[in-house]
Order: sequence, then C-alpha cells, then structure tokens
Amino acid sequence: MRSELYKLEGAGNDFVLGVGAWALRLESEPDLARRLCDRRRGIGADGTLALETIDTDRIRLGYRNADGSVGAFCGNGTRCAARAAVELLGCHRKMVIETGWAEIPAAVDGSSVSLELPPPQSGPVRLEAAEPEGISNGLLLKIGVPHLVIETSGLADLDIDDVGPPLRRHEAVGPEGANVDFFEVETGGALKVRTWERGVEAETLSCGSGMVAVALVV
Repeated sequence: MRSELYKLEGAGNDFVLGVGAWALRLESEPDLARRLCDRRRGIGADGTLALETIDTDRIRLGYRNADGSVGAFCGNGTRCAARAAVELLGCHRKMVIETGWAEIPAAVDGSSVSLELPPPQSGPVRLEAAEPEGISNGLLLKIGVPHLVIETSGLADLDIDDVGPPLRRHEAVGPEGANVDFFEVETGGALKVRTWERGVEAETLSCGSGMVAVALVV
C-alpha cells in the first residue's frame, strides 16, 4: 500500500495530508495529529487530512483539527484533498468527496478547486450575548460545522485573541463551541473577514466554510 505524507496549503489554511497507512494513522491517532500540527515541535498545520481513494471519481476524507479533535467538514481542506486526489492519486477531475458532513461534489481545474455544498443544516439563529463595543449580536449557523458570524467595525484593529475565545465557547452556541467569523462590509460591498477557529484555538489566515457562512448572512 502506498503510504505518504504531504504538506498542503489552500487560501492560507495549511494541512498535513496522509495516504495509505498514514491516512489510517491520522484517522485513528488524535495524538499523532496534535504532534504533526505543532508549529514548534512538528510540521505545523491547522489540521490533518486522511485521504482514501474509493474509486477514480470518489474519495473519502477524514479531518482532524490541530488539537486532534475530529471535524465534520473543512472547506479549504476538502479543496486541498480534491486537488491531491487528482495530482497524486490519478483521480478524475470531477469527483465526489465523502466527508463527515455530507457527500461533496468537487471539480478540479488546475490550481482552482470548486465545491458544491448542501444547504446549511440549521439557522441562522440570533445569539444574544454581551459583546465588546463595536460588535453586534451574532448569527449562528452550520456549514458542516457551527459558525458564529458577527459584524464588526474596525476589523483590522480587532483584538481577536481577546474577543474570539469567549465567543467560541459561549454557552449559547452549545457544548461543541463554534468558529467565530468577524466581518466588515467595505464601501462598494466587498467583505473583509477574520476567523477564530475552534480546534486550532487561534486565528487562521482563512476558513472556507466560514467564508460561505459570512456570505449567506450578508
């Protein structure tokens, strides 16, 4: 069995991807995922991807966050896995990816990968919570995983390390917590987004499912 480990990056999210025996280990060993994702003692990543080929047009993907917890879905991770399946494993450029959330159709065109996502599982539900000045009450919805979407002003100056963790763990979002996506609408309608990701417990450079959640809210 081919067994290899790769480092991938998509839109600023980075991942360690395993095929063969490495994929089996990444799925079954949360401590291994934590060690590999450690940015000081390991390879460094936002999460791990366990990739299994079912057929030339179908793959299965298991995702773990950097803290070893299982994630039902990761947008940029799923896009990275689709491209890896084509370039490394010889899969068709159009495929179906079995994730912990749903079966996701994907299309790979060179370095561009698009996903066809199902409708949100729930929400948006308004979260009434005491929040810092300049931050409005958020909307909670699921795009595979929970997202708390919050409009704010002065996004660039937002102390996300301070405001992100308590909102990510707020009792109103449930025991599993949520990713927190802060956004600001610029003149002309463009959006700026910053995300505090659960499971990474830090701000990441991008969050694919978070971008979809913000777009739906807006």
